[in-house]
Amino acid sequence: MAGDALTTGYRHEPVMLQEVLEALQVGRDSVVCDCTLGGAGHSLAMAARLGTDGLLIGIDQDDMALTAAGERLDTSFPATPHLLLKGNFGDLDELLCRAEVPGVDAFLFDLGVSSPQLDIPERGFSYNEEAPLDMRMDPGKRTKDAAEVVNTYTEADLARILRVYGEERFARQIAREIVRRRATAPLETTTDLVEVIKAGIPAAARRHGGHPAKRSFQAIRIEVNRELEVLERGLEAAVRWLNPGGRICVISYHSLEDRIVKHLFQDRNQGCTCPPDIPVCVCGNVPVLKVITRKPVVASADEVARNPRARSAKIRVAERLEPEAPASSRSPSSRQFTTRL
Repeated sequence: MAGDALTTGYRHEPVMLQEVLEALQVGRDSVVCDCTLGGAGHSLAMAARLGTDGLLIGIDQDDMALTAAGERLDTSFPATPHLLLKGNFGDLDELLCRAEVPGVDAFLFDLGVSSPQLDIPERGFSYNEEAPLDMRMDPGKRTKDAAEVVNTYTEADLARILRVYGEERFARQIAREIVRRRATAPLETTTDLVEVIKAGIPAAARRHGGHPAKRSFQAIRIEVNRELEVLERGLEAAVRWLNPGGRICVISYHSLEDRIVKHLFQDRNQGCTCPPDIPVCVCGNVPVLKVITRKPVVASADEVARNPRARSAKIRVAERLEPEAPASSRSPSSRQFTTRL
């Protein structure tokens, strides 16, 4: 595929752009880290707010995304310092050490798979296109792909993945059908997998709720890329690197991602956990984050009509608090109790 086609393919509309900009409060001297760079839709808008003293760090494990984003940033904001790094945000500690920054003022995580990746058939993400069963975010790495998952996992493991990661109510039937079919010949293409999934779902259920393979493809993609484990690791690293007053903004697209973000933010928002009848704190817990979004921000009806990808998007934001002394070092009269959300 030609470079021009790649760059054009990655020119998708960023989800909830104004809400992201309002949440992150990027200043002219901010250090900003876009952990899911993609085609730089969000990063371009943030670069417009950065001055020559600021820095935009973009992370992506997709070579095509990095190429497209670099071209757009070089063309639109050549004076804005930017550093693009290939990698997975689960390795955020290593990547930011490579960037040689002491701290970061704003982190953005736009989760899931990007529209251009879905539109490139050979990547194997789409259930609407014939392609090899791949689904790796970084196809250059010799890591597990979707073909290995569907052809080697046990029936029990397949059912668990489809049920937990895809919230597929016919997980057991689909897993059973996958194992039955692969006993004759391995599943090699997305079309093979779609046919098996359809065969495992009752005909009446296939007529409602969108494409019958949607949930299963999501589940297998999450397993291939270890997305939930990577998300938790990346968020924990972002909290460590965040400067006081800095913010983390996460856009998630399904309940499993949103639950991880919600619980991690709440956990870091939690202060003393000692029973109320103990006069002096002995746990030493102090809140690290302030949760800005008590409920997730969702897209407006106008945006959903304009950008269907925003339909399931949820934004959660948290801010790094100034360091404070452990609660145990304060007097009993100054002790504060934080209620778990």
